[in-house]
Amino acid sequence: MMVFFTPCCARCDPPIRWLVALLLGAWLVVAGSALASDRSAIKQAVVKPTPLGYVLDADIDIVLNPTLEDALIRGINLHFLLKLELSRPRGWWWFDEGVAEPVRKMRIYYHLLLRRYVVESGYTTQTAATLDEALALLGRVENWPVLERGALQPGQRYDARLRLRLDTAQLPKPLSIGAVTSDKWELVTPWYGWSFEAPALPAPPPLP
Repeated sequence: MMVFFTPCCARCDPPIRWLVALLLGAWLVVAGSALASDRSAIKQAVVKPTPLGYVLDADIDIVLNPTLEDALIRGINLHFLLKLELSRPRGWWWFDEGVAEPVRKMRIYYHLLLRRYVVESGYTTQTAATLDEALALLGRVENWPVLERGALQPGQRYDARLRLRLDTAQLPKPLSIGAVTSDKWELVTPWYGWSFEAPALPAPPPLP
């Protein structure tokens, strides 16, 4: 006796196949948006000496998902927090010694009258004609003062890590409440970690 098997999908009605295709397409759109946000990352960072202390330079690749891009166009401000954590290793038998955890506040918004993007980072304000240019400005961190003189011991090894995240607490109230349960309003880079030996500081400028 011969037994015939008919694939299950062959018996599906056309409306069911259409619904499956629609759900699959919607899932791909959502997944694509999430992956776009996940592409944000810190490319490099370095702590440098100056006569007044230590500063940080960093290069951050910031990618907004469609929800955040649309929010900017509609006039919503996006606030970011750039956090640096510095510690001194004390051997496997003891916890590392925390040195400092400075945080830099950053903001980007679209000026509806000027039709330009405005980027605020620290005490610096810049404008850009396109979103790509604005995100490049936002992701370029130069001479951010993170430590005063005497905070590090020259020649001592230190561990550092850096991360950028969207400050959802600064969103308008209805959005900040929804952001708690929605990954569409989430942007955070992976921690970028490195180790370095604290360089000696240049001589301080002479007093007037």
